[in-house]
Amino acid sequence: MTDSTKPAARSNRVRWWAGAAAVAVAIAVTLVACMPTGWTGDGYTFSRGQMQDALARKFPFQRRFLGFFDVTLSNPQVSLDPARNRIAIQADAVVQSGLFRQPLTGPLAVSSGLHYDAPTRSIRLDQPTVDRFDLQNVPGGIGPQISSIGSLIAGQLLNDYAVYTFKPEQLKVAGIAVEPGTITVLPEGVHVQAKRP
Repeated sequence: MTDSTKPAARSNRVRWWAGAAAVAVAIAVTLVACMPTGWTGDGYTFSRGQMQDALARKFPFQRRFLGFFDVTLSNPQVSLDPARNRIAIQADAVVQSGLFRQPLTGPLAVSSGLHYDAPTRSIRLDQPTVDRFDLQNVPGGIGPQISSIGSLIAGQLLNDYAVYTFKPEQLKVAGIAVEPGTITVLPEGVHVQAKRP
């Protein structure tokens, strides 16, 4: 190869690499554009506000416990506990029964881990526990039953309760199906690791 052909060959290689880099950038931009909002390189992060909105749509709800107590929960408020990798939900509770003249009212606060349920595409509460159940004007003699209602609410009503449901398109990145894996509670939201099914 003569000296005059070396600069031309070098120039061709530079143009080839520049073209390849441009194609790579275009592909990356296209892939990012195809990602649903919230996806990052390794998973999906939804904010406390998104979880709050999803949960609020499912409230209020009612359930009868122990055959005598009608419980209504409303106004759920979600907070995040990254130190324990749990979320906390506080709701207004109203307990009505023929055993007392007026409804009992007060806050119910539960904390819970999270797990993913593939058939329903949802993030669900995992073994919630009652942190607080303070009802006002509880008549004497039924305190133990009221306390057991809190445990029943956590164990029967809220255990495995869906707090966020993915839309089918949210489980695809650039047309490739992904499945939620490890769930991590962060200060600003909940991160769900993506894995191939």
